[in-house]
Amino acid sequence: MKQKVITAIIMGFIITGLISFTLISINIGYNEKFLFKWLKSWLIAYTIVIPIILVIGPKVASLVSYWLNKNE
Repeated sequence: MKQKVITAIIMGFIITGLISFTLISINIGYNEKFLFKWLKSWLIAYTIVIPIILVIGPKVASLVSYWLNKNE
């Protein structure tokens, strides 16, 4: 469980950072508000995604395992 939590924290940090950076740069470009908007978006996304990874992630993994074992 400890490994799953640490993995979720690290993956959430990387993924939300990259996605929010990309979307903010596309939507508002690089201007004086960029850094603030990016960090705000990143914080919001990060606080949403960690619980989702921890709650939904195992269910998705079980579903994929079921599908793969069913087709063998």
